[in-house]
Amino acid sequence: MSRPQPFAGDAMSPPALDFGYAPADTLARQLADPRVLAVLGFGDADAPAIDDPRWLRIRLRPLQAAPAPIEVWRSTAPVRCGRDGDIAWSTDGRLLFGALEIDEGDEGIEAAATRAYARMGAFVAASDTPHLLRIWNYMDAITLGEGDEERYRRFCVGRVAGMDALDTARLPAATAIGRHDGVRRLQLYWLAAREPGLPLENPRQVSAYRYPRQYGPQSPSFARALLPPAGAAMPLLLSGTAAIVGHASQHSGEVQAQVDETLANLDSLVATARHQGAMLPVALGAGSLLKVYVRDPEDAPAVAARLEERLDPAVPRLLLHAQVCRRELLVEIDGVHGPAPA
Repeated sequence: MSRPQPFAGDAMSPPALDFGYAPADTLARQLADPRVLAVLGFGDADAPAIDDPRWLRIRLRPLQAAPAPIEVWRSTAPVRCGRDGDIAWSTDGRLLFGALEIDEGDEGIEAAATRAYARMGAFVAASDTPHLLRIWNYMDAITLGEGDEERYRRFCVGRVAGMDALDTARLPAATAIGRHDGVRRLQLYWLAAREPGLPLENPRQVSAYRYPRQYGPQSPSFARALLPPAGAAMPLLLSGTAAIVGHASQHSGEVQAQVDETLANLDSLVATARHQGAMLPVALGAGSLLKVYVRDPEDAPAVAARLEERLDPAVPRLLLHAQVCRRELLVEIDGVHGPAPA
């Protein structure tokens, strides 16, 4: 068992982090790089057994014929890593990657979320990187259940119960997505930093934490996007984004129209970040990285075609089979956006 220890010198410089996709057959080479903070793989097929805390397998099936890439988070400083009980972690002294899995058992998703968020919160608070920037939450069957017994609604209740306090001015960016694997295990991973980022909201949407009661007893608790700490060489962090305007879902049953609305929301977030003074390209491009969650695999060709029409060909993207947190929503996109690589 180990915990992140204080760094000297370079840890006090502003953080820097690059997000990119790489061929899956470069996994060993990526993990051999001492500057790599995390590597994410997708799906279950041919999953390598690697006991490196920086390696995390996300059990969402890629929707593409070619081998799915891996996602690589690369720092500019040497990284240390280890495990503290059920938490895998890595840090360069300025940024912290962490991952945690909690089995639901007989208690269900609400209790699992409470335990997971309490565990994550205590771990991060005790580190030199106490400010959460970004969280990803993956769970099985996210929309199973009726009314307030829906699993996503129970997750939202449990998430807040596990927090020390709900401070809407300090909420991280986040994604909550459903798997199709039948495994009742909540999987979290996160990015934290020495200094806080700046949460952003979308002027086209009601803030998720202000949703009306019709969406459940506890509103979702996340920011629509987050600008990294001041001076950081990092991209804008984009939360899971779907075809929602105000607080209402749009274009029921029309997957390409939902893609268009989702891209309009992402464009709005980029514009909001630029209004805050962020030096970002106006449009998604080579410095962006997207994960595209598609509810029905039969919709994948239509989603891919619309993205091909709408996006710069340089935008890296990966389509994954996943459930969005509302049954009528067919697609969701999250990712990062920054300047093109030099």
